[in-house]
Amino acid sequence: MNVLVAGSTGKTGSQLVAQIKEMGQTPLALVRESSDTSVLPEGVTTRVGDLTDLDGDVCADADVVVFAAGSGGSTGPEMTDKVDREGAKRLIDIAAKSGVKRFVMLSSVGADNSNPKGDLAHYLEAKHAADEHLKASGMTYSILRPVALTDGDRSDSIKLGSDVDKSAQARRADVAYVLADAAVNGTHDGKAQDMQSA
Repeated sequence: MNVLVAGSTGKTGSQLVAQIKEMGQTPLALVRESSDTSVLPEGVTTRVGDLTDLDGDVCADADVVVFAAGSGGSTGPEMTDKVDREGAKRLIDIAAKSGVKRFVMLSSVGADNSNPKGDLAHYLEAKHAADEHLKASGMTYSILRPVALTDGDRSDSIKLGSDVDKSAQARRADVAYVLADAAVNGTHDGKAQDMQSA
């Protein structure tokens, strides 16, 4: 199975690529020309593409696509719109046209709210728009909405769904594992759910 990963060189994305490879599948790491690919496992196939200007063939040969990208906390609203909203929506559209079987979205806790408040309101609006676009795409989807991300090794326990404490934390290693499981095994098909490391 070929799994295209957008955001493959990020802190979560690089662990996701490694996890997909460990599961015996073939990750296709979507990278920009300026990306630091040294964080990727050795021998991983890379595909050059920029989420702000994607080619229509970016999903060629991909069975599954995972969007684990983000504009980053230090960028302004314009970049959030370009990457987290429009980039995600464009990738969804290309994936659907290319016959991709499943699309997995790394979203954020709070993105289920169509009218968020507070400091993260613009970011959450963008994530909400992308999530809704995915749901309407016709593809099999899975949307994961982790709470605040932290580093560290995988934990012994992961909590999903309505029992999640929204003030808790989620380890990136756990997030990568759940995303890989969703992509490769379809464990969370048709679900949009919050997540924490217990």
